[in-house]
Amino acid sequence: MIAIIDYGAGNLRSVANAVAKLGYKPMITSKSKDVLKAKAVIFPGVGAAGDTMRSLGESGMTKAIRQLVADDRPLFAVCVGMQVMFSYTEEDGKQECLGILPGGVKRLATKGLKIPHMGWNQVKQRTAHPIFEGIPDETNFYFVHSYCADPEDKSVVAGTTEYGIAFCSMAIKGNLVATQFHPEKSGEYGLRMYSNFLKRALGASEG
Repeated sequence: MIAIIDYGAGNLRSVANAVAKLGYKPMITSKSKDVLKAKAVIFPGVGAAGDTMRSLGESGMTKAIRQLVADDRPLFAVCVGMQVMFSYTEEDGKQECLGILPGGVKRLATKGLKIPHMGWNQVKQRTAHPIFEGIPDETNFYFVHSYCADPEDKSVVAGTTEYGIAFCSMAIKGNLVATQFHPEKSGEYGLRMYSNFLKRALGASEG
């Protein structure tokens, strides 16, 4: 089973459509028990990190997500989903987040460029990983955000993007993959990234 976390916001239908296009049948769920039974989990993200954390807490999903990562289960976190993996965010004042990845989420220092950062931009691959199979280095993906992650442990930085500054646009730790960009809005190579994640996740669960 592939679970897509429903926390009352997020780009759920686009993510579900992308996964279905790859030939899978995902379950959109707000129940932590479904998430903990799933072989692969996608945590989509649209909106504010503070609202996201409140919703996760109210649904009991906070504990489930932490459990997934503690058990090194396959989890793909997107945009705000990536941001709340970190210790805190500066959005709406300092908000405590999940604390799965040490570090903070800070407003983009764009040196005069427009905020939010919206549209297509290149992702520079910083590590060799199966998630990048069939995806050329510096491929363009679709972004919509005003904040970016600043990991304390730079070894988790799997991709960087330039927008005024170079920022972490992708982080990987074990079976956790997190992207600031939206694969479901990124055409062929976004679908390929989801495909790589799901094939690896389902293969690992079966083997």
